[in-house]
Amino acid sequence: MTIAPDETHRSTPEADTDADAVVLTRVSRFYGDVAAVDDLSLTVHRGEFLSLLGPSGCGKTTTLRMIAGFEHPDTGDILVDGRSVLGVPPHKRHVNTVFQAYALFPHMSVAENVAYGLEQRRTPKAEIREKVVEALDMVQMRTYANRRPTQLSGGQQQRVALARALVNRPSVLLLDEPLGALDRQLREEMQVELKLLQSRLGISFVFVTHDQGEALSMSDRIAIMREGRVEQLADADTIYSSPASAYVAGFVGQQNFLEGRVTGVGAVDTDLGRVRTSRATEVATGGLVRVAVRPEFIELTTDEPHGTSENSLRGTVIGLAHQGETRQFLVDVGDRQPLVVRRPTPDAPRLAVGDTVWCRWSAEHVHVFPQEGAHSAPPPTSVPDQQAG
Repeated sequence: MTIAPDETHRSTPEADTDADAVVLTRVSRFYGDVAAVDDLSLTVHRGEFLSLLGPSGCGKTTTLRMIAGFEHPDTGDILVDGRSVLGVPPHKRHVNTVFQAYALFPHMSVAENVAYGLEQRRTPKAEIREKVVEALDMVQMRTYANRRPTQLSGGQQQRVALARALVNRPSVLLLDEPLGALDRQLREEMQVELKLLQSRLGISFVFVTHDQGEALSMSDRIAIMREGRVEQLADADTIYSSPASAYVAGFVGQQNFLEGRVTGVGAVDTDLGRVRTSRATEVATGGLVRVAVRPEFIELTTDEPHGTSENSLRGTVIGLAHQGETRQFLVDVGDRQPLVVRRPTPDAPRLAVGDTVWCRWSAEHVHVFPQEGAHSAPPPTSVPDQQAG
């Protein structure tokens, strides 16, 4: 037995299906003088997979717990299906939560675990049986209905926890790092299954994770969180290719950063030479900036460049790593941190530790961000714009 997409919200006819699934408006949550969530506004569209991504302590789990009703905001409002849920207990909200620990009852069978919430609501027994079978079919666990959680693998327990959360057909499913306890291969398999399940059901998923790979592979949109606020909210491609800040650029994927000063339109002078970008930047001439280039956009060659040395650094290979589809090189360019360069394995140059190389990249792949806390200085008068750094 399976669930047709058009049946997704039939168990909650009172929901306003024209409204966004979740809306947080200027929500704050304090623990003493510390703001775990700080004046946060966020909208989860109906039927989307949205991830809250960030390091420990950024406020993502507190945000999820406030939507669920386990935490209460000190300021602001939270709407679910267009209605404020302030003061509404968790079991009366159109949401359900899946935790990393799964929280299955060990003395109950799989079917009894899934049925528990329905029994608490005094649902008729015939309806309970029908919904439990339907939920177990959704996660391919029907043949395990009579087993106990201790007889299941971690991935199977996670499926049961999903079935228990989905059996009531919530408008929003909240997932708090549910894949964190799984090994890498199983975690990647479950990422695919979760996304397929969400797409088929059309339920809004809010997924909390510190794993950028999980967020990038599953999400329709990602909210990068920092110190209780959203640093950037966009689709995965935008987050990766057009980060809004140095923080986002460094947190999602890997970056090589150089410190420098803007010396003209699209030009930054660093201690290692001049870097040019074709991307627009709001930093005025003389401003202190951080230049970012991703490892996969850097080319390696043993041939010394002719002409301009812009966007080109000489260095020495100090490390090699085979990573299956790619090869990673560490190149000492005389800065405090070596450059990380990643090339597709078939196209990777055959290099050895100690080889002298040139690292080159295109201006279109250079991002420039203002240095946090830095104040712009007057434009330098002694360095012409054409001078190489």
